[in-house]
Amino acid sequence: MADFDAIVVGGGLVGTAVAYGLARRGRKAVVLDEGDIAHRASRGNFGLVWVQSKGFGVPEYQRWTRRSSEDWGAFSAQLQKETGIASGHERPGGVTLCLTEEELDKRRRMMAQLHLEAGETNFEYEILDHAQTKKLIPAIGPQVVGASYTRYDGAANPLYTLRALHAALLQHGGRYVPNARVEHINAAPNQFSITINGTTYAAPRLVLGAGLGNKALGEKVGLNVPVRPVRGQIIVTERVAPVLPMPTLMIRQTVEGTIMIGESREDAGWIDTTTPEIVHTLAERAVKTFPFLRDVRIVRTWAALRVMAPDGLPIYEQSRDFPGAFVCTCHSGVTLAAAHALHYAQYVIDGALPPELARFSTRRFDVQAAA
Repeated sequence: MADFDAIVVGGGLVGTAVAYGLARRGRKAVVLDEGDIAHRASRGNFGLVWVQSKGFGVPEYQRWTRRSSEDWGAFSAQLQKETGIASGHERPGGVTLCLTEEELDKRRRMMAQLHLEAGETNFEYEILDHAQTKKLIPAIGPQVVGASYTRYDGAANPLYTLRALHAALLQHGGRYVPNARVEHINAAPNQFSITINGTTYAAPRLVLGAGLGNKALGEKVGLNVPVRPVRGQIIVTERVAPVLPMPTLMIRQTVEGTIMIGESREDAGWIDTTTPEIVHTLAERAVKTFPFLRDVRIVRTWAALRVMAPDGLPIYEQSRDFPGAFVCTCHSGVTLAAAHALHYAQYVIDGALPPELARFSTRRFDVQAAA
């Protein structure tokens, strides 16, 4: 028997961020991770820390995302101080580029609605025409008619961030158990135990941060977690001289110099392989947006499975049947990593989620089912 203050199921960005947050507050946390055989969204993430497209019609999501973006700088600096690993985080602002007047008009209306819904939090943005966009990013092509811009946006390296979180977790006394697929949970209010390879891990707190695995795991502690896989494909080019001063929604340059092009959103079930048709579509739009890419070599492509709820929002909930059991799942594991480590972990310790997260409760699915 190994006793802990909290068991976290899932060693990707979401689970490890929460576990790190618990450990840095002095709690003894253990991460049980299925390992590299898992459909880990962290390894295929585009790496945006993005605000301007989040929360349309759901201002709670906009505020939560923006809070995490604001925290990311200090979060990244702390991880580097503790581990020596840089997350590659930058926050120069970001743009969503539009290739038609219809796209730009739709973007204009969406941003106006986000600003209206933000209320006193004052969501700031700019709608740029072609000339203004070219002044900001000179490499755009003539087919770019304009863009939306916010100062809140940025990017980070998901793999370096995950590596830093794991290292920091261990430095704070946490434990990581690989190849630990969880199939059964012994659950009672504020009393949970899981046996893996002959060792039983017990704790008064349980956090389900296992991405797509949360659907089956949630049922074991009275939680409805209706997540499904959504495939995303990404293109990565060779390294080129710095040319993109800030990320765009679908194209960004990493700190190492490669250009990342993505990402698709496909209902492909559990198939996480790339397809020529999608890669062609992504490359075609990329060249229209930045003509210089026509002469840049592709070095690899990859696909990964996002964790998506029916309404696209995160799912945060504590079990009513088994208090002490929490679920933390979203499709924006990079953007929300800071919020999960710096805030959600404290809510787990407190044993209660705050009212501002009520919009992300699993009860919203009960309402939909009743309707």
